[in-house]
Amino acid sequence: SLEDYEETVKKAKEAWKVWADIPAPKRGEIVRQIGDALRQKIKVLGSLVSLEMGKIFVEGVGEVQEYVDVCDYAVGLSRMIGGPILPSERPGHALIEQWNPVGLVGIITAFNFPVAVYGWNSAIAMICGNACLWKGAPTTSLISVAVTKIIAKVLEDNKVPGAICSLVCGGADIGTAMARDERMDLLSFTGSTKVGKQVALMVQERFGRSLLELGGNNAIIVFEDADLNLVIPSALFAAVGTAGQRCTTARRLFLHESIHDEVVAKLVKAYAQVRIGDPWDSDTLYGPLHTKEAVKMFLDAVEQAKQQGGSVVHGGKVIDRPGNYVEPTIVTGLPHNAPIVHTETFAPILYVLKFKEEEEVFAWNNEVKQGLSSSIFTKDLGRIFRWLGPKGSDCGIVNVNIPTSGAEIGGAFGGEKHTGGGRESGSDSWKLYMRRST
Repeated sequence: SLEDYEETVKKAKEAWKVWADIPAPKRGEIVRQIGDALRQKIKVLGSLVSLEMGKIFVEGVGEVQEYVDVCDYAVGLSRMIGGPILPSERPGHALIEQWNPVGLVGIITAFNFPVAVYGWNSAIAMICGNACLWKGAPTTSLISVAVTKIIAKVLEDNKVPGAICSLVCGGADIGTAMARDERMDLLSFTGSTKVGKQVALMVQERFGRSLLELGGNNAIIVFEDADLNLVIPSALFAAVGTAGQRCTTARRLFLHESIHDEVVAKLVKAYAQVRIGDPWDSDTLYGPLHTKEAVKMFLDAVEQAKQQGGSVVHGGKVIDRPGNYVEPTIVTGLPHNAPIVHTETFAPILYVLKFKEEEEVFAWNNEVKQGLSSSIFTKDLGRIFRWLGPKGSDCGIVNVNIPTSGAEIGGAFGGEKHTGGGRESGSDSWKLYMRRST
């Protein structure tokens, strides 16, 4: 309730006073212990992710592993964050840039990565000297509670308040309260572009800081010189992994006209071999969608794709079995600018599109509102550097000969345009969790 929320914010603010006084390397040591505590429970947490979210068990474990990895990364960072000492123009003076924690970081995460996204944020926010207030997705609250209990024990064993990593479970009313709350020194929000826009406006209204990780409408571009042995598994994994419920899922596949038919035939064959079933079964590659609403969105999108001139060459239907199962789907024959192609449907639908020239397909990659992840498959070095350059992909993540999904924690994760512009995890993302004092 809002009363619980109020009490939690007060406790977190009090806890911050203790945390901010602890030297950064010591904070790093406590984050290292959090990583170890998660390591010890990685399989049971992975099972819980699988049970509550619906992704396959290995993906659930992989997600907890990502939190562990980012803890390791944060430990090293805790001894390295710093600003320069600059030449002062005044004799006998020093000009220093010091970084200080912002204070309390609100973290709102989505159902599709109920552990990793919190991990990226909290591990970095903590070594920077911030307290965290986490609101997980209402549909994955068991995971939020389990992770928070593990963290709280580590904090309390180190004789610091568990409220340094506080948790609130709730719906949109709690999210709105966080966005409007002046006491949230930074609000990190992961979710849809639609909700993200509302959050951004509420935070901006109070001159607060937000870090936004919103939608993606990611493309893989395959040129005539690409290695198709790489392309087929990459496109399959990027489009079908997590049943299409990643922000980095491949939703558009641009094929050079000379290889279009061959790739489609191979892809349809590969899709037919996807093992669908219980996400806890080690043989399963593809599990259910998260909710009944997602199934409805899937069916609506397939219908719109047909109305706009597309042909369903694989899938397109609900699977007759208990749970929110749909067939992984491939649609061909649509133009690059069809309205449905420009819509991010959080479901396993891949739109396969034809192109002739490099210049046009780079423009088509960039013409959607979102700018998260993108990939090309080619052996042409000149083209690779054009793709990485100013007239290439406008996305935050720009891949060559690998799929759109999956990112490394050592780099800054995030995207441009309607993806929100925020960055999390590695590189210099830590600066977003701090304020600069000159």
